[in-house]
Amino acid sequence: MGVQGLTKLIGDHAPGAIREHEMKDYFGRKVAVDASMCLYQFLIAVRSEGQNLTNEDGETTSHLMGFFYRTLRMMDNGIKPIYVFDGKPPQMKSGELAKRGARRAAAEVSLKEAQEAGEQENIDKYTRRLVRVTKEHNTEVQQLLTLMGIPFVVAPAEAEAQCAALAAAGKVYGAASEDMDTLTFGTPTLLRHMTYSENRKKPINEVSYEQVLEGLEMTKETFVDLCILLGCDYCESIRGIGPHRALALLREHQSIENILASLDPDKFTVPEDWPYAEARRLFLHPDVADPATFDFEWKKPDEEGLVQFMVNEKGFSEKRIRDGIAKLNKISTTATQGRLDGFFTAAKRPAAAAGANAKKRAAPASGAKSAPATKKRAGGSGGRPRR
Repeated sequence: MGVQGLTKLIGDHAPGAIREHEMKDYFGRKVAVDASMCLYQFLIAVRSEGQNLTNEDGETTSHLMGFFYRTLRMMDNGIKPIYVFDGKPPQMKSGELAKRGARRAAAEVSLKEAQEAGEQENIDKYTRRLVRVTKEHNTEVQQLLTLMGIPFVVAPAEAEAQCAALAAAGKVYGAASEDMDTLTFGTPTLLRHMTYSENRKKPINEVSYEQVLEGLEMTKETFVDLCILLGCDYCESIRGIGPHRALALLREHQSIENILASLDPDKFTVPEDWPYAEARRLFLHPDVADPATFDFEWKKPDEEGLVQFMVNEKGFSEKRIRDGIAKLNKISTTATQGRLDGFFTAAKRPAAAAGANAKKRAAPASGAKSAPATKKRAGGSGGRPRR
């Protein structure tokens, strides 16, 4: 769900925080990509006649096609992606997950009715609502990334929180996600639409956390309270308090506690046992692996391994896969010609909120070398300074 109405609120009150860019503008940048969001995107977007792409055995392959070609596109534009996958969802998210289950059940009923009526537009709509990302999807994509030589991390909990932590620690330039609560977790730079299809012709929206706070006249803490009031994955909002009223109330009262003390109970009903304080804690102190323990590497692709997996096992065209591998190999051999502030030294970034929450306990990750905590500046690219 993300944070309801946050994009429009930022557009209305902090328009300067959002800037449009082309993908080529990020040449030489390392970017943490919300892989769990990508999985869902690719499963609903890469479709053939209303159905997911499948191989001859009926296995879904939409997610593999999406990750292979979208990663190629980013790499071809000089971007070095680090994919981050969801771990175990926080207990606080169980309510939102239950709501999603109820929506899926309703969509199944609506899909059956649309099929009986022969309404193709509604069939497509409700089929998309029934898409579910499985453990097998995650495992297959991680296998693909390993064969492509692309690093990835499995977060202890929320992928977008881990992306934000990596960005705040300077390990990457920004966090690429469509989920606006990546900002709530404190990423200095949010990159939206980076994993969209080129056919959609959508510019990348770069959102500056520091300029969002400045435009909304908020601190990190009041911004988190704003996102809770708007409605987030961890708890529902207060009925009757919309985005602009929530902003005005927080500017006046500075905290949810003070707002609750001032609300007229005859006009506003606060949800019973409203867990706003726990939601605040999860945003300010999320469960993330310590960014200092990671030493990311981009390796040469395993050509025969990719052919075995993508062609022999998953049924993709051998010519297309080998063409993609050739492009990856070419990228890896020409990367040294990239700009000095990109691949091999710390890239300059707009001034960012330094206080973003980038720490917590260290957690094991997959697809990335785990560096000793005492290692000062272990390079993500051949031991050189990185970001």
